Amino acid sequence: MISFDSNICTDFAAASGREWLETNGIGGYASGTIAGSNSRRYHGLLTAAIRPPLGRLTLVSKIEETVIVDGESYELSSNQYPGSVHPCGFEYLTSFRLDPFPIWTYSAGGVVIEKRVFMIHGRNATVATYKVLVKKANATLKLRPMLAFVDYHHLQQERNDLNGKYARNDGLIEMQPFADLPKLFVSHNGTGVEPTGYWYNNFEYAIEQERGFDFHEDLFQPFEIDFDLKNPASIIFSTDNDLGAKDAAALEKQEIKRRNGLIKTAKAKTEFEQQLVLAADQFIVKRGEGHTVIAGYPWFSDWGRDTMIALPGLTLATGRPEIARGILLEFAKSVSEGMIPNRFPDAGEIPEYNTVDATLWYFEAVRSYIESTGDIDFVRENLYPTLADILAWHLRGTRYNIHVDTDGLLYAGSPEHQLTWMDAKIGDLVITPRTGKPVEIQALWYNALCTMADLAERFGDEDDREKYISMAELARQSFNAVFWNEDELCLYDVVENGTRDGSVRPNQIFAASLHHSMLDDERARKVVDKVGSELLTPVGLRSLSPNDPRYVPVYIGSPFDRDSGYHQGTVWGWLIGGFIDAWRRAHPEKQSRIDEILSGFEHHLHEAGVGQISEIFDADAPHAPRGCPAQAWSVAEVLRVFNSL
Repeated sequence: MISFDSNICTDFAAASGREWLETNGIGGYASGTIAGSNSRRYHGLLTAAIRPPLGRLTLVSKIEETVIVDGESYELSSNQYPGSVHPCGFEYLTSFRLDPFPIWTYSAGGVVIEKRVFMIHGRNATVATYKVLVKKANATLKLRPMLAFVDYHHLQQERNDLNGKYARNDGLIEMQPFADLPKLFVSHNGTGVEPTGYWYNNFEYAIEQERGFDFHEDLFQPFEIDFDLKNPASIIFSTDNDLGAKDAAALEKQEIKRRNGLIKTAKAKTEFEQQLVLAADQFIVKRGEGHTVIAGYPWFSDWGRDTMIALPGLTLATGRPEIARGILLEFAKSVSEGMIPNRFPDAGEIPEYNTVDATLWYFEAVRSYIESTGDIDFVRENLYPTLADILAWHLRGTRYNIHVDTDGLLYAGSPEHQLTWMDAKIGDLVITPRTGKPVEIQALWYNALCTMADLAERFGDEDDREKYISMAELARQSFNAVFWNEDELCLYDVVENGTRDGSVRPNQIFAASLHHSMLDDERARKVVDKVGSELLTPVGLRSLSPNDPRYVPVYIGSPFDRDSGYHQGTVWGWLIGGFIDAWRRAHPEKQSRIDEILSGFEHHLHEAGVGQISEIFDADAPHAPRGCPAQAWSVAEVLRVFNSL
């Protein structure tokens, strides 16, 4: 359980700077801040995935809440408007906790009220309940839903074509503000419903303003529901009409049981590990007959690269190999010209294949699956032919000039395309094109070849085994001949046609961390020490050395400013996994150091995305969290290495 007392809750800056997240396992989510105010366009009480796991629409933004005690009204909600916060319901907050979902406790007029919010797994539905814990007087509650009905990337503005009419029937309200968007069903156990039909204008979103985007929104308020707090009040927002408020308590117990089951299955013992298991579950969603991974909340969809890197931590470290199987099978269906998709776009179902590393991480995901489960039959029957075809495509060449060069190393890209994980692009400007032979691509290529040689041996495919071993050995010799930077005692970042990029970046750590490594022990140790001395922080690795003149210490400003610095120093949490793997091999005598390295993430669970790990952090101390407040591979890699301690 993660909790905050009134010192945090009644401080608007502190409370509005901490975000909560609920997800439904099909791509939908609910999110907001401890303070109750929204600070992003992406915050909403019900963001539904209409085409799971995508097609996301923010239907309900928030609820305005008023408790009335002996005729005196107390506003529990909070909003940021230009120049002011109104109302200031956060001032009544005595605590907030994640147990296992968001729970607020308010004290107003002698009444203590507990509010809970959770999503129903597998449904586009959010449940909110209000219960009196301490009562010195009679109390009633008024709830006023605020509707957005807009694509979750967009902001709503007051418009005349919104249909504010609704139908009521025994505690169920049905409305469809726009004919081309889904219906909203509101189930409640209130005592009365009063029509309102107001637009609330100029909500101000601080994080959008900080990020250089439009930051004002208008929301529609269709009706007000009254509740007698002699009994718990329940309200359910859903795209389905078969959920009743009377079922709220049973649905809550069901969801608690499900989450407790996740912890039990993962055999998580410490509170830190238990919270990581629950955080990991929020990224796993259904896609077709299988599963995929949402790369980050609130704005990312499912990305092939992120999914393959995150798979071992999200599924294998949590005791859910059946999910891993589903993910591997689902992506195998989408292999095209020897490549798995980089991204499934929000609009439409045509995948994008602009990546060189996602497919190579797929091999490592398969290898990890076998190592964890021993399920070699599944791989032989379902994946091995696809893996062999992928290597064949890389040998003869595939999209984006991805091909094996005469030296056995993998060449990829052009100045117009960003194919590695350092993929920032502003218009036609690629910030870090890394065209040629990036260091981590060679490490992943070698690892894939060795993995396939191992599989060929197990399957009695001697000819292919010898071929893969020969290819791997050529790559190893060439790599060590051209990538070692004797001046810096580490690896070059990119080699192309005799030009070698000496930028000290974290990509080289994978040459020392992957299961099959091309480096001898001495060179691997020097790589680890170099990365540790210049790139290691308490929350991940810097993407560029502070000694580099291009180093950007703080990730803030306009979209251009931020994208320009995305991989120019900015710290990435997911990289800590590879660093710890490499540290274990390089420094077996210093294993106690690993606990110290991971301790920064335990502290981080209490800031930014509560119970989650952020996408990125400022390069300079105090390493403020930035980007997505909940990132799949950040959680996955910390959980994976923590699980193996």
